[in-house]
Amino acid sequence: MYRILLADDEDLEREGLEWIIRRSFPDRFEVIHAANGRAAIEKAEDLRPQVVFMDVNMPGIQGLAALREIRSRAPETKLVLVTAYDYFSYAKEAVSLGVKEYIVKPARQDQIVTLLRQLLEELDQDKLKRAEELELRDRMSQLMPLVENELALMVMAKPALDDEGKQFAAWLRYPLDRGIAVVAAFPDSGHVGQEKKLFRSFHGLATAFGPSVSSALINRHMAIFLRKPPGPSETDWLQEIRFFGEQLIRQAQQLFHLFVTIGIGTLSTGTEGLHQSYFEAVFASTFGEEGNELWLFDELKSEDSARFKQHKDRLASPDASPLYVTQALEQIREEREQETVSVLDKARQYIRERYAEELSLDEVADYVHLNAFYFSKIFKQQYGETFIDYLTGLRIAKAKELIERGELSLKEICFRVGYKDPNYFSRVFRKVTGIAPSDYRERQS
Repeated sequence: MYRILLADDEDLEREGLEWIIRRSFPDRFEVIHAANGRAAIEKAEDLRPQVVFMDVNMPGIQGLAALREIRSRAPETKLVLVTAYDYFSYAKEAVSLGVKEYIVKPARQDQIVTLLRQLLEELDQDKLKRAEELELRDRMSQLMPLVENELALMVMAKPALDDEGKQFAAWLRYPLDRGIAVVAAFPDSGHVGQEKKLFRSFHGLATAFGPSVSSALINRHMAIFLRKPPGPSETDWLQEIRFFGEQLIRQAQQLFHLFVTIGIGTLSTGTEGLHQSYFEAVFASTFGEEGNELWLFDELKSEDSARFKQHKDRLASPDASPLYVTQALEQIREEREQETVSVLDKARQYIRERYAEELSLDEVADYVHLNAFYFSKIFKQQYGETFIDYLTGLRIAKAKELIERGELSLKEICFRVGYKDPNYFSRVFRKVTGIAPSDYRERQS
């Protein structure tokens, strides 16, 4: 039910409009009355009507002034001007207020009914649009953490991004121009079972700090990529990074009673630079002996070159236990592959069950909660054919089976396997099999 505000200083005018509304649209409108401009403004603010019928000439605050006030507070409200005068004298100001409709007194009942039907249709469409936008925002809120983790893993794994990675960065509004990598490393397994809580806690601090991209916590470490804003100097910003790292240590200790070592790479440019900064941060995070320490790669390199070289040589050794990055990335890849296969199996089952319907890529991607672009790409990578090729293959295979049975006409088979145009079905069948459906039928007889 929508709310409609009738603002007119004449009681009979308001009551007449209400009678028409209730008779023509039962249970569609809640009717609100206002006898002057001030009352209209107050009731519009308190009750938020979706439609306002406003008389131009009222005592006190005039109709256009009241509409101006209502429009400023509720820009989505449908405004209708009611006047007993020549509308054109008000047209310029009314248009500036977003008034698209007007009624000249005395209006015929059919005119009012027609106008209200139009407004109802607009309101229903607006409501549907808002619902779709909310659903999209909900889906995006579920998708964005996955995209963020995926982008972080891409930067961790390789120095250059493919088109997919660039698309992820664009979705996240995170230009990979200039920034730094921070790695939180846990020296023992005390965090097991708390990964999600730890991630949410650290991710929250990173988001509050500024533009960032975080990876999931896996194999005892988590990577956070922080973008440098254009304002502060490098020196000042690095001091802020140090403070951020100290916050991570305090958070881990106070909330989770865990030791953590924070490694910070160098301030770098572009994807390649962030990739290098990540490995520098990993290197710095291995300096901690007992946890709750913070190390900057630049300081390690400049302040204690002997220890730095010794530690670097040990870290580069194939037998060096602190080097967990390769194992972590391998585990990540395996988990992603398993998740991808599971999602795509679900998608293929959905296609097999509905191949005879008007099935679209967007619908299937939506069913498995993936972006259509990403779904299309991983489907092709996994199965070596596009979504439409797979769907077409199912349909033509079923068509051949039905032709071989000989129980249905070719036209019936066309509709049965999901095509609406027999000529188009024939062209697709020939393209896939190399032979027309009628010729295929003859060969079966």
